[in-house]
Amino acid sequence: MRSLLILILSFYALGRSSAQEMKPEETEVWQPEPEVITPGMNGSAPSDAIILFDGSSFSNWQHEDASSVKWKLEDGAMIAQKGAGDIYTKQKFGSCQIHIEWRTPAEVVGESQGRGNSGIFLQGVYELQVLDSYNNRTYSNGQAGSIYKQTMPLVNASKGPGEWQTYDIIYHAPTFNSGHEYETPPYITVLHNGVLIQDHTKIQGTTPYIGLPKVNQHGKGPLRLQDHNNPTAFRNIWIREL
Repeated sequence: MRSLLILILSFYALGRSSAQEMKPEETEVWQPEPEVITPGMNGSAPSDAIILFDGSSFSNWQHEDASSVKWKLEDGAMIAQKGAGDIYTKQKFGSCQIHIEWRTPAEVVGESQGRGNSGIFLQGVYELQVLDSYNNRTYSNGQAGSIYKQTMPLVNASKGPGEWQTYDIIYHAPTFNSGHEYETPPYITVLHNGVLIQDHTKIQGTTPYIGLPKVNQHGKGPLRLQDHNNPTAFRNIWIREL
């Protein structure tokens, strides 16, 4: 035991001596230098972001069949229209950072999944739920901020009906092996109104209404917003590719 203690102290002394002999610049990294960008303020986009919706047009969006968007454009927001169908970005993405603002109707109609229901699909596949979850009980893995039918949010940070809310999302796209299974699964981090609700959450697979998650191999995909027969609104949408 004494010999082991002496050995440990000897290694500690050697390491300390080695560190004392090093110069500060030996642990400094100067190249490459991080790119300089201009950050946004109060939810506005940083200089290297792609603006997906600025309130003026649907130029970056389309329906699944590539037809023009049939949602409503009003007061700088896009509003889902019953029966119009989901909308998709024309551009496809992989790992990314997303800022999106959304609002459920001020007039409360329905309950549970019938109030302000919509969804944000990463790569067109994995749904982050949008719902009026203010004093509106539903299944926990289907309320606002859930990875739909998989992972409930850490907390319910919802604002009231008719109030604008924000999601700030960090999404890491999956990779696949030769067997078409995940080599690395998708992961997502979400802040809802500035509050952490998904903390590097593993996404198990697809997010169907009925049945268990499935792993379907895919590449880059669009950001998709759901028409769930409720007039949910969106604005100020931007994305940074990672």
